[in-house]
Amino acid sequence: PGHFAWLAAMLRSGFLNTAPAAPVARRGSLVVVNVATPTKNPTQRLAKRSKVEIIKEKSDYLRHPLMEELVNENTYISEEAVQLMKFHGSYMQDHREKRTFGAGKAYMFMMRTRQPAGAVTNQLYLAMDELADKYGNGTLRLTTRQAYQLHGVLKHDLKTVFSTVIKNMGSTLGACGDVNRNVMGACAPYKNKPEYVLAQKYANDIADLLAPQSGAYYDVWLDGEKFVSVYKEDPKVTADRNFNGFGTNFENSPEPIYGAQFLPRKFKVGVTVPGDNSLDLFTQDLGVVVITDAKGELQGFNITVGGGMGRTHRNDDTFPRLADPLGYVDKDDIFHVVKAIVATQRDYGRRDDRRQARLKYLVQEWGVDKFRGVVEQYFGKKLQAFKPMPQWEFKDYLGWDEQGDGKLFYGIYVQNGRIKGEAKKALRAVIEKYGIPVTITANQNLILREIDPSWKADISVMLAAGGIKDVAEWDSVERTSMACPALPLCGLATTEAERALPDINVRIRAAMTKAGVPASESVIVRMTGCPNGCARPYMAELGFVGDGPNSYQIWLGGNANQTRLAELYADRVKVKDLDGFLESLFGAFIAGRKKSEAFGDWVARMGLKAVKEAHDALKPVAAPAAVVAAAAPSSNGVHAPVSKAGKVGATAVLEKPVTVDPATLAALEAAAKAQGKTVAQLAAEIAAQLGK
Repeated sequence: PGHFAWLAAMLRSGFLNTAPAAPVARRGSLVVVNVATPTKNPTQRLAKRSKVEIIKEKSDYLRHPLMEELVNENTYISEEAVQLMKFHGSYMQDHREKRTFGAGKAYMFMMRTRQPAGAVTNQLYLAMDELADKYGNGTLRLTTRQAYQLHGVLKHDLKTVFSTVIKNMGSTLGACGDVNRNVMGACAPYKNKPEYVLAQKYANDIADLLAPQSGAYYDVWLDGEKFVSVYKEDPKVTADRNFNGFGTNFENSPEPIYGAQFLPRKFKVGVTVPGDNSLDLFTQDLGVVVITDAKGELQGFNITVGGGMGRTHRNDDTFPRLADPLGYVDKDDIFHVVKAIVATQRDYGRRDDRRQARLKYLVQEWGVDKFRGVVEQYFGKKLQAFKPMPQWEFKDYLGWDEQGDGKLFYGIYVQNGRIKGEAKKALRAVIEKYGIPVTITANQNLILREIDPSWKADISVMLAAGGIKDVAEWDSVERTSMACPALPLCGLATTEAERALPDINVRIRAAMTKAGVPASESVIVRMTGCPNGCARPYMAELGFVGDGPNSYQIWLGGNANQTRLAELYADRVKVKDLDGFLESLFGAFIAGRKKSEAFGDWVARMGLKAVKEAHDALKPVAAPAAVVAAAAPSSNGVHAPVSKAGKVGATAVLEKPVTVDPATLAALEAAAKAQGKTVAQLAAEIAAQLGK
């Protein structure tokens, strides 16, 4: 394609140099080197690559040095191996609360699975449950991308754990790393709504299309033995992956789409149906919306691009972003347009700065029209106009419902996605007894599927015996909230999230009640221990983003349907100060909202400046020490200022300032100014008069 002309010229001139590594891949007659496209003329700035790019290139498609380090005696692996391990579905972690003096870090591994659309077979659920007890920390974690995380796996158990997942029809391939991550899908198991069946099918097909192909995964975890599975990918997926009519593929490469250096950064895809935003469509790098006709026949797909949550504190060049509509494609073109979008990100995404390497920054820099134009070169034709759709709505699918084929499903709220204790035992008993498959939702919950109506009563009793509450028993603030794992295992976390949110949710409800918010109303709350945004806090009505020990940024203004970004409202709000902060914030909301207006909608309508003014007017105001001392009674009941030395009549200094109402403070300030005195001086005089 024409847009490669400049790059080809640079290559012929020898201007771009690459580190020696895997055999050079080709697309047609063009030798391709994956480097960042400079934003300035190449004579002004050489194209650079981050160290992770070099590690990937030298790894023989994700094999080395990981294979060697997994079999040595260390409890950890090197930084190079850590980077490769991510592609296989695992992060090395340090359990901060299990460190012992003189022994250094307590290394262990988190394993994440690949579960397109959150679908989990009965066989895999039981295998994961058992692995958690035998090799993990005894819990299962449901993620915000509809997958499992298994925490606490020791290095010498990794091969056993990974091979067990594979042999039970699961996978971890591509669950982390610079590839397409787990493909999310509309989770409702409706059998009588064709669009939902299609969304789940295409989530699985796109996951297959973009899965790494080199075979390194099986070399590492099954010693090269490719496990024979009854599952076969759709032949159209295979054919369209191999098609290279417009430069999307590396010819004769073990990785036809990714090449030796894979993508610049992680890539996230979600597939849903019109109107159902249960998976936060606009936070995805690539959003796919199934379009059917009145009879439920598949016609094509609407495509969105450029969403993403991750950012870095106090770095304005990083930011959360909502996806833009890109266009529409007919049903036979879906895999080709997915490849075209991935190829655009692969060849033009930044590889010198990983904080700027996500697709959202490329779309932001270029604009959606230019981005569409480049995608169309890889696609081979124009995209069609985006099809109109109904308003988006968030649905959690909790409680009992009908599948539409005579069977039922039951959505269970799992607090912050952590399945543990008696609830874990009860779930296993039900799932094992009735052979039930499950679906993990984007809100970290679990849906039991394929339930015969005659089983309902027994299942309800068994779950209740394990302490699993029906959705009606949960407060609505809790029901819709989410938190990432954070401490003690996540190396990026600066404060708590999963362990802190249940208590904070109680305090949020108490503050709402005190401010006069009806018990029937709720607010969408999300919390993370760092700014990377795994629990998507930047979409919340009230978001907490960790910015230090027991400290959070507060983000306000998202909405219940997940179509509007929140904005940064306050920095470094301490946990101990939350009650007063929230009470006055919700008080301002009640005083200023329109009838039935939701909290996030009120913030968006007012704007942060007006919200802050209304909020500040209701906050308790700390008075100067002298003022407070003047109001403090002495031992004989008469007010007198007290100095640090304890002398009555000296300049007052308080150890613990008390608050006075803003009107009183304002009156003191005005009187002091009129008399040419400080507030402290005037307060001391008043105290002296009171003491006579």
